Amino acid sequence: MPAKPIDLGPLHFAKRGDAVAYLNDMLHRYDVGDRVGANDTVILRAALEHHPDAEAKKGCGITHFNVRTADFGTKCFWLNRTDGTTEKFSHRACIYGT
Repeated sequence: MPAKPIDLGPLHFAKRGDAVAYLNDMLHRYDVGDRVGANDTVILRAALEHHPDAEAKKGCGITHFNVRTADFGTKCFWLNRTDGTTEKFSHRACIYGT
C-alpha cells in the first residue's frame, strides 16, 4: 500500500505515520496544564481540519489549545472554545480519520 501524504498547515509529511510521530513529539513537549504555543497552535488547527468530527469539535470557535489528561490518565490535546467549553480530541484521529 503506498504512503499517503498529508499537509498540516505549513508542514508536509510524506507518510501519515510521520505526521502522527510529529504530533506525539509535540504532545510530549508540554506538561499537563500547559497552553500550546502559537506555532504549534497553527499545526493543531490544521490537523483538526482532518478530524472526522471536526465541526462538532470546533463548535462555536477555538480560543486556544492545551494539554490535559484524558481517559486512563493519558496526556491529550484539548481545545478551548469561545463559549468557555472544552473538548478533548485525538491527534491520531486527525491523521487517520478514526
